[in-house]
Parts: sequence; C-alpha cells; structure tokens
Amino acid sequence: MGLLKAKGVVYKPVEEVDLGPDSQELYVRANVKAPRMAGFLVKVFAWFLESRIFGPFLLYILIRNNLVHKLVSNAELEESPVFVPLHQFEELNEPEVKLIDSDLSPPQRVQQAIECLPLSSPTPLDASTHSFRRWTIMDYSRAYTSGKTTPYAVAKRLIAAIRRSSTPPMDMAFFINYDVEDILRQATESTQRHQRGEPISCLDGVPVAIKDEIDCTPYPTTGGTKWLHKFRPCKADAYCVMCLRACGAILIGKTNMHELGAGTSGINPHYGATRNPYDAGKISGGSSSGSAAVVASGLCPVSLGVDGGGSVRMPAALCGVVGFKPTFGRIPHAGVLPLNWTVGMVGVLAGTIEDAFIVYAALNAQFPLNESSNTQPPKLYFPLLSASSPISNIKLARYGETIEVTIPEIEAMRLAHYVTIGTESSTSLSSYLEKLNFSQLGWDARVALSVYGSFNATEYVKAQKLRNRVMQFHKKIFTKADVIVTPTVGVTAYPIFNDAMETGELDYINGAALVRYQIAGNFLGLPTVTVPVGYDKKGLPIGLQFIGKPWSEPTLIHMAFAMQVDISHYISSMV
Repeated sequence: MGLLKAKGVVYKPVEEVDLGPDSQELYVRANVKAPRMAGFLVKVFAWFLESRIFGPFLLYILIRNNLVHKLVSNAELEESPVFVPLHQFEELNEPEVKLIDSDLSPPQRVQQAIECLPLSSPTPLDASTHSFRRWTIMDYSRAYTSGKTTPYAVAKRLIAAIRRSSTPPMDMAFFINYDVEDILRQATESTQRHQRGEPISCLDGVPVAIKDEIDCTPYPTTGGTKWLHKFRPCKADAYCVMCLRACGAILIGKTNMHELGAGTSGINPHYGATRNPYDAGKISGGSSSGSAAVVASGLCPVSLGVDGGGSVRMPAALCGVVGFKPTFGRIPHAGVLPLNWTVGMVGVLAGTIEDAFIVYAALNAQFPLNESSNTQPPKLYFPLLSASSPISNIKLARYGETIEVTIPEIEAMRLAHYVTIGTESSTSLSSYLEKLNFSQLGWDARVALSVYGSFNATEYVKAQKLRNRVMQFHKKIFTKADVIVTPTVGVTAYPIFNDAMETGELDYINGAALVRYQIAGNFLGLPTVTVPVGYDKKGLPIGLQFIGKPWSEPTLIHMAFAMQVDISHYISSMV
C-alpha cells in the first residue's frame, strides 16, 4: 500500500486560520466517489469487501478516493485530541429565559414549560390543507380536559390508523413493533385519571413513539436488526422513556430505523422502507426514519429519536417536522443502544417547536454528576416564549463561504466524524458480531461495518485532533455570533427504488449531501434545531437549521419559534 499512499494535508495552526469574511481559506466541497449500489450489485460489493484477498485493497482505494486519507488519516496537525465533546457550563445571559429548579420532577418541569408558552400558538405549517391537520400536545390535553374525547378513544383510532399504514396498499413501514394490549392498557389508565380530574401533566394520554434504538418495555430493542435484541435484551425503560412515562404519555411502539443507524435513507431490508408522508415514493431519511414519519403523518405529535450524525434533524427536515438535538450531555443517555459514545444524543421530533420544548422539558434531568465527566450538571433555563416582546440583538452567522464568516474544513470535519462514528459503532458491536452469522445483516449494513472496521487507532486519534481543531474554530465564531444558520440538508427527499427493498442501498453521494450540515451538532456536541420553512417544486419539505453555543437551547427554541411564527403568518396570508 506504500506506493498508493495519499499525501496528507498539513494543517496550519488554528491561530493562523482566518475566519473573517475575506478569508482565503480553501473551502473543500464533498468529493464523493462511489456509485449508487443496490440489489445484486451491493451483494457483490459486500462479498469483495469481506474477502481476505480483495477486501483490504478495495477498502484502501475506497477510503483514499473519498479523501479520508488526505484529510484525516495521513494529515499532519499539532492539536491534541478531544475525545468527548463535553462543554463546561457558562452563563450565557440569554434574553427572556427562566431558571428552572434542578429538583423538579418530569411533570413539574413540563408544567414549567407550559407556563413559558404563549396563550395562543401560531397556525401550524400544514394548516393550509383543510383535510389534514397535525394535533399538538395541547390539542390533546384540551380535548381530554373538556371531555370531547378520551385517551382510550384516541388509542382505538390510532391503532386502526397504524394498522392501515402498515398494510397494503400503504405499507409505510413506520413501526417495527407495537402492542395493541399495552397501548390500550396505558390509554385506559390515562382515561381513568382524566375522569377523576387527576391528569399527571399535559402529556397524560398523549401518544408518543420511540425509536427502536431506545429501551422501552415491553418491546425488544432491535436497532433495526433481526438479531441485536437476542444478545442485548431490554430489561427496563431508558431514562428518557421513564420521564415520558412519569408524565402519563402513551408510548405507542418502536419506530423503524435504518439498520444499526448505519445509513441516511431509512430503507431497512428487514422491516421495510419508511416512506415519506409527503410522497410515499420518496425516502423519509435516517436513521430516525419512523420517528419523523409518524409525526409528519399526524399519528402522534411527538416522538423520540437518536442523533449520531443528523439522525434526528435529517429525517425531520425531509418529512417537514421539527427536529431538536440538545447539547451533548444535557439529556441522560442511559438505556440507549451504545452504538456510539461521543456523537450520539437523544433528540425530539415534533410537529411544532412548542411540542418539542415540552418533551425536552420532561427529559431534562438534573442528575448528580455528568455521565461523561466529574463536572457538575449545567443550569437549566427555559425560554419565555410568552414574552410580550420578541428577543432581539441575536447575531447570526451563515455557514460556509459567506460575507459574514468563513468556517473552513467542513469536509474534513465530516470525514473525521465518519471515522469517529464508524470506529465507535464497530467497537461497540464487536463482541456481538463475533457470534453473528453475517447473513442476518442487511447488505448495506455489511458494507458499512466493513468500512467502519477498517479504521485503526491512529486514524481515530487523528479524527479527535480534528475535533479539537474545528471546535476551536466554532468557539471563535461564537465570540462574534450567537447562532449559525445553515440549510438542514443538501437535498430534498429522493426516490425509493425497488432494487433497494431487499438489500438496502449504498448512495454515498446523496448521503454526503444529506449529512454535510449536520456534523457540527454531533462531532462538536452543539445544540441544534431544524424547522420546516417551505417546499421545493415537487412539494417536498425544506428545513432550516440553527446551531447554537453549548447550553444555548433557550435561544435556539426562541429562534425556531420566531421562524415558525413567520412561516405561519405567510401561510395565513396565502389562504
């Protein structure tokens, strides 16, 4: 391999990199060199990659041609590695916020969030279509309180809708697992609480779906596979699920996902391709595909996902809903599949930012010590969306080559993140894969695991050095700006082809376009939110993303709310 060795980039010291509007820093765009593969072709490719003879050479060529060796593996840089993107808490002095008592229970935190909301919410983005409307958490709560309906009646209709969506001719593949008896049991208990006038919170009786990467009894946690739950049984609820259950939410089942989170399309050869409610012939995005699609379809107002590389925000944008990922370490990760340790975070998908905020409030535990360090947990502030005057003086920076700011090395960051998430995923699964017959894996997942397993310790450490480097860039930018604004994804939802249904697909070109703007949130541990802002010429949703300083969730929620209000006013003027 020495003759083929790609020369690595020599990165200049961070302090010498110009981040100003007139910067001459080279802006490297995604240079993906890999054809789309599915069906028999992806099988052949997987066989070659797994071959002891051809595999190492083919992997080397694949990784080199896609600039991993140039920008990561063989790069020269002086920064020390940062292995965990955990940020010390700093008082940001955000406007229009409320400090929340760290000892409050999940229902009490939810009530605090409700008190921060305006008395009336803006018209939802889908309100121009009179035959369809997404119901919010407060819609459910008011309907139950007024006696117009009951959680049990809602559950019965919901079960029927899930069945219709899961069978021909729809076959939307939203769920991997749901249990009718368990749903009705929860709904019965919630109905009884409402009848006694004793609902636990506004979430009592509200249907919520859970990505099948998160433990939620009585279901196995499959990670989108047919085998993982056999090695790792689900014994209890994840912490985030416990919080929702404590608020009285009805947990309606486990949503479909890209197998092992190892892709961006949401096409799962075992459980079906999760279809986009805006166009059933298009992808919903991954890996939290089902969680985005059930909200977009109106089956439930909120769902939980896990975001390791845009896996909440990407499908949210493609399906026209809100996707919210807090700062790394803000929400306890206990009970989530350990597919990666330093980039994955629980996130919320919702029809409105208010609903995302309510669920975020429920999940926001102030546990004694941070899971990833010995630092004390950060203070918790909620945004006062009910404030009479909107927040102002928020400084925005646009991502990329702009007149305001230059953020270099975005492509290097994407590839360093790929090395990181791939190494962590293959390491976390290694003990299981040793016992596994690879025929139980989807073909696209087999290819992904082959690539992931090819990264070595040197490459992983180089990636963490790049993490430190790009983290310093963003810290400098955040001394001048409060929020970075980007497109959420580089393309709208693309077609589902029949040849991918049984094997999955490899589409690295579209995949790179989908994740390009997502990576800072995961690799650097920054809070991010995507909100729907319109549609393309084919009627497919478009999302806009806000990236904030560590622990600046209130500012991001304020920004998303302001954008939602503006879009709603525009729609109202058009109907």
